[in-house]
Amino acid sequence: MSIDLKGRDFLTLKDFTAEEILYLLDLAASLKEKKKLGIPVDIHRGKNIALIFEKTSTRTRCAFEVAAHDLGICTTYLAEGSQIGKKESIADTARVLGRMFDGIEYRGYGQEMVEALAKYTEVPVWNGLTNEYHPTQMLADMLTIREHLGKLKGLKLVYFGDARYNIGNSLSIVCSKLGLNLVLCSPKKYAPNAALIEECKVWQKESGGTITLTEDVKAAAKNADIIYTDVWVSMGEPDEVWAERIADLKPYQVNADVMKLAKPEAIFMHDLPSFHNLETKIGQEIGEKFGLAAMEVTDDVFESKQSVVFDEAENRMHTIKAVLAATLGNNF
Repeated sequence: MSIDLKGRDFLTLKDFTAEEILYLLDLAASLKEKKKLGIPVDIHRGKNIALIFEKTSTRTRCAFEVAAHDLGICTTYLAEGSQIGKKESIADTARVLGRMFDGIEYRGYGQEMVEALAKYTEVPVWNGLTNEYHPTQMLADMLTIREHLGKLKGLKLVYFGDARYNIGNSLSIVCSKLGLNLVLCSPKKYAPNAALIEECKVWQKESGGTITLTEDVKAAAKNADIIYTDVWVSMGEPDEVWAERIADLKPYQVNADVMKLAKPEAIFMHDLPSFHNLETKIGQEIGEKFGLAAMEVTDDVFESKQSVVFDEAENRMHTIKAVLAATLGNNF
């Protein structure tokens, strides 16, 4: 299957058909195989891209830089040193960078920022993460699931935790488009946007996928193919938010009892970073303050044979490479 995505922005998977998403997954799998075999893929040698990071990152930055370099692309990292949103508007920034670069990645806050970049420049713009959407993570997740379980359509994926933001939103979109049966298990106050769930129903009619909202942990986990979770609180949020979030979401922790309810061959997924053992300095502070040994997932699950979190992390690079290759002009 060959699909032309040259010049397309990658802002949210709402903008892509199921066929286009599957094409990117197939391309990522092909690029991954070539990398393992040592076959060069520097098809975009001489091109340059800007990487705007208003939120710091390990996986996203490394994935974009390695993917770009493998394709022969030079990268320029922009963070604290740029004037974006300070002395210069996002519109002016977009028009300047669009004259210098062949593409722009943005990782930051509101979706309106990456949308504005795309509006005011002619080069492709890629969403590395916003508060609302995380489309590159979804490609990595779907590739990982397909590698381990052999398919996507018809699988039961259960997400535990706060379903209001980028992971809950993006899982709702990709599962609806590709025909997975998504269960979002969270307290009602952390349920996803109702308008988005209604929008997803349109795609479900074609794919056969479903979305179920529940507060029942046992019912959600029963016979699951995939158990997925995310951190409960973002860095920088005040102590009162941590206290509220931990109290509300503690019953939704993924632990051995939850995994036993899933299918024996079920896999565990997490987009990382994870508070599975609280070894970091901030983790130790949280553990002492709230009397926890782990947060969203226990260490025995995170380190188990069912955990595919590091395959998932690696696949960020392969799927981002597919996005860059395709939107800059796939020359294979």
